[in-house]
Amino acid sequence: MSRTKIVATIGPATCDPASLRALAEAGMSVARLNGSHADLDWHANAIATTHATLPDMPILLDIPGRKIRTVQLAHEPRFTTGETVVLTTDLSHDGHEKVPVNYPHLHEDLSEGDVVLADDGTLRFTVASVSGQDIACRAEVDGILRSRKGINVPNVSLRTELVTDRDRKMIAFTREHQVDFVGISFVESAAHVEAIRELIGDSWPRIVAKVENQGGVDHMEEVVAATDAVMIDRGDLSVETGLETLGVFQKRILAVAQAHAKPVIIATEMLHSMIDNPFPTKAEVSDISNAVLDGSAATMLSGETAVGSFPVEAVSVMRKVSAAADHHLQATLDTSDPDETTKAVPQVMGDAVAMVCRTLPVTKIIAITISGFAARCLAARRPRQPILAVSSDAMAARSFNLLPGTTGIHVDIPFTRTSTDHIPACLEALWRSGQIEEDDFILVTAVAYPDSGNRMNMMETHSVADLVRSLGWRDTPVGSKPRLAAGGAG
Repeated sequence: MSRTKIVATIGPATCDPASLRALAEAGMSVARLNGSHADLDWHANAIATTHATLPDMPILLDIPGRKIRTVQLAHEPRFTTGETVVLTTDLSHDGHEKVPVNYPHLHEDLSEGDVVLADDGTLRFTVASVSGQDIACRAEVDGILRSRKGINVPNVSLRTELVTDRDRKMIAFTREHQVDFVGISFVESAAHVEAIRELIGDSWPRIVAKVENQGGVDHMEEVVAATDAVMIDRGDLSVETGLETLGVFQKRILAVAQAHAKPVIIATEMLHSMIDNPFPTKAEVSDISNAVLDGSAATMLSGETAVGSFPVEAVSVMRKVSAAADHHLQATLDTSDPDETTKAVPQVMGDAVAMVCRTLPVTKIIAITISGFAARCLAARRPRQPILAVSSDAMAARSFNLLPGTTGIHVDIPFTRTSTDHIPACLEALWRSGQIEEDDFILVTAVAYPDSGNRMNMMETHSVADLVRSLGWRDTPVGSKPRLAAGGAG
């Protein structure tokens, strides 16, 4: 089984219980919804259907944020090279004469000669003139400008707000409907992440910062440090920075995120050909493999599962390719030494766990963690063994399913700062639920008597059979048995 997770976008082709179950069985780890499409009623129904069908499946909702798009059009204009297409900030138009966009200042920010790109850069225009709210653009290629397609204006400074009114509405929606992750577009600073976090006002949903322009690349250290997870949106990134630098930037972002133990989702056109075909191209297979080998936590499918003809097949292909790459990566990691430059307690503990797992016959790693910090540090080192990340916070446990090689498990056991009594209680709950068995040899990591800056400071190894016998689990009265909370394993 692949440890690299699969984020699958739910859309018209897959928003029903049977399809969701099929995607999960094929290997989907996170269900994604694209807030740029459909209305909130549709998304509310999709979230409810996913929660009812797959209660342990984390949900990621991408919100439009500062991304410029065409609006829903009654007429999608077709054009040829050299023809004029008029963009406008006047929303009274419907595409027959002019194509409205959702950014009200676009006509103020553009001038003659500026380049305008649309639909992930597949359409290219040059601004011929600006008159009032209208932007007359000369088409440089043949094409169709469709509804709700992204508009990019490289090298032009836009006056968009860090947090829009649409953001505020969408964040309130994510909290109301218990979404686990919210994806934020065009993040260029830690201040943007913190503004969203302040708007959330709690620890949920967790933030996925989308790095998709030059500003995000230039400030990736602070962005990665501030966010909970990263998404590399290669569509906008390649348009905003140049196609030739895309692979280099992908590797740089992954390296920075790994240093911060933050999971990274690689997105855009990973199996694009499978929207219409049942088999991938060799280039797509290589792309998935390299994303895994470079250290991504997850790879993402968009149109392939939202509107494609072969959504389950696409997830299955991605799972098989990821598993093969994971196997190769593990063989490489098994022969490498830990990074000798790490000095902080969590990083050193992570290296120690990785070394113990390569030396002893450990079958499973148990990370007992409320927030998931320990699980992130362990998952970043890609141990061969599966990680069971146990939390008393149900939403935290569900979110751990984004981490490579990790299963999040919610236990109905209070965690305490004044003793370690909850640790054997968690292990007993795992044993009683079948998550660990008597022939397992487990490595357990947790925080003992936590203090600021001293997270994941305890490591133990146990034969589960010894625990069962020495702690008298078989003799525990039924009424006093610790248990997994509703939802169980993720």
